[in-house]
Amino acid sequence: MRKSLFLYLFIIAALMNVFTYKYFTSKDGAAIASLTETKKKVTDSLKLVTNQLYDANAFSLETNDRAQNYLQQNDLPAFSEKVKQALLAYNDAPEGNKYTDQPKMGEQKYIINKVKILNHRWVIANYSNGEIWGEVLLKYFVNDDQTISFEILNSYLYPKELN
Repeated sequence: MRKSLFLYLFIIAALMNVFTYKYFTSKDGAAIASLTETKKKVTDSLKLVTNQLYDANAFSLETNDRAQNYLQQNDLPAFSEKVKQALLAYNDAPEGNKYTDQPKMGEQKYIINKVKILNHRWVIANYSNGEIWGEVLLKYFVNDDQTISFEILNSYLYPKELN
């Protein structure tokens, strides 16, 4: 009797070990498959975002080799910052930035908020007076004395939204 009890206990323990082994190996396989699928999704998303960023920067001085060759600048980030700062310096005028192509309305003056240098000749910027927003396309020139001058090509003021 005692011998058969130990035999049954041994068989039950062996079966439990087999089932436990099978459970954990299939669980690891499912986890690996899930991680592989997640990695594929992340890789695809990263490629998509990279392509979108490349498309968004298609019109940018940093990615335009011809414009860079035209400018013959060794330090392109410093040059870009110089152009941006030259344009933003006009925000300090009491009447607002004259390159927004908008006169001051009441107490609020129009100032330029963001600037993007498109190439060796054009800059696009958005501006606002705190309530009304607009965008302007500017042509810029590097003068002989290394100062930057601007010319308004076109400006658009969005209509005020009524709530």
